[in-house]
Amino acid sequence: ANIRRHPLEIPPPSEKDWPKDDEEDFFLQDPDRKRDVLPQPFRMINKLVMQVFESAMEIIERKEMLQEAQKQKVQPTKCSPTAEFQVTGRANCLAVSGEYIFVGLSVGLAAFSTCDCKEICAWDAVKTEICALHASDLGNESHVVLAVDEMGLVWLFCFHKESFLLIKALNEVGDISKRSTCVEVVLSLGGDYTGVLLQGNTKAWLEIYQLPKDSWLREMEKNPGAAAGLACSERRPSCTSVVKNILNTFLLQDSPVSANQADPKLDLPVLLLTVKPPEPITGSSFESPLDALKEVDDGSMLGLGYNHLIKDFQWELQEAIFRSTYREYLEAEGVIKEEIPRHATIHFLLPSQVLQVGPDMEVQPDVPAGIGVHWDGNHNFCLYLLNHPLNEQVDSDLKPDVVWPCAAPIACSAVSSCFRYLALAGEDATITIWDKHLGFPLSVTAILEERFIRSIHFL
Repeated sequence: ANIRRHPLEIPPPSEKDWPKDDEEDFFLQDPDRKRDVLPQPFRMINKLVMQVFESAMEIIERKEMLQEAQKQKVQPTKCSPTAEFQVTGRANCLAVSGEYIFVGLSVGLAAFSTCDCKEICAWDAVKTEICALHASDLGNESHVVLAVDEMGLVWLFCFHKESFLLIKALNEVGDISKRSTCVEVVLSLGGDYTGVLLQGNTKAWLEIYQLPKDSWLREMEKNPGAAAGLACSERRPSCTSVVKNILNTFLLQDSPVSANQADPKLDLPVLLLTVKPPEPITGSSFESPLDALKEVDDGSMLGLGYNHLIKDFQWELQEAIFRSTYREYLEAEGVIKEEIPRHATIHFLLPSQVLQVGPDMEVQPDVPAGIGVHWDGNHNFCLYLLNHPLNEQVDSDLKPDVVWPCAAPIACSAVSSCFRYLALAGEDATITIWDKHLGFPLSVTAILEERFIRSIHFL
């Protein structure tokens, strides 16, 4: 018998035994599939197809995992609309006051009832598009409505007993070349005051109006049926053409006050303040600190930075040193020349220890006693009283009553619903919360990351 004396050994591989195929893992394949290997270039195509398939499977698995994680989260409640407003044209804006919803349309504006969502009346006498809308409840079924059209005109209405009474276009002028454009409108809570930010060709300014709402309400009580004719003509297109022609004649006359002012006669708003943006700080002409202090009126102008002793040549020397030191950065980014700001943020403020009024002035706790204004790119938050004597209201160079300087230019601001707390966010991403009643900061929060705060709100 043949008996193997030595154990069976596996011979070492040699280079001539290596597979000549391009596949690196050829020796790992099933021997039964040796003859099924595709020739080139089909193997390359197969490899690409498999890679695409594996990538697709990875994407599918990743999406399935995200869907599973989303299912485990609390889903928000989906609310379906309970009612629908049928408007004529396109709705651009809306404002809610009392039991009414005012909607700015592509042609005019309309009022809807919150009870049944039906249109009560509409105003389209001037055929203009309304882009912004503000409203406030005056009581006694009356509401004040401010509308800004596509041309930048501010229309002031008194909505009384389901009819619009046009009072005045606040920035209407006879010469169209001198017309100013409204940028923003702010209406105080209760409708006592309104602020209008206007821009001309080269300048911007802020106008503060007092709305004689008490006079309006008294006039409405004297003439309870004065607006009935207007309401009919605005709601019913079937009114006679004579009534329509008379209404259009009065509404389109040179005077911005409509025919409704004749009966009832509503008083026009009173211009209280005209606030201009701060001028750039320039060199001083004072010879001594005493001369600079003489210009300060009872300390009310402290903080604006105008009463200083820095000369023009010192500003120029500082500018030259700054440019030489940071030349490479200035050339890379470019330097924008300082310009007078053209946009402002305004807040109506209730009486507080910061806004001290004279003893002979009557103050109501729920009526604004002043305004707070800050202009874009400016460090100062300026406060102005609204009850200046009449001889001071016409001052063309109105100075703030209180100035709060900030370390950085103010980017945005907000006032709490109780009107006590003020939040100022600087361009250096620092948020300061002020107590307006006491006049000192409650907290200062700095965001470490490089962020620019665009808006801030109290919750």
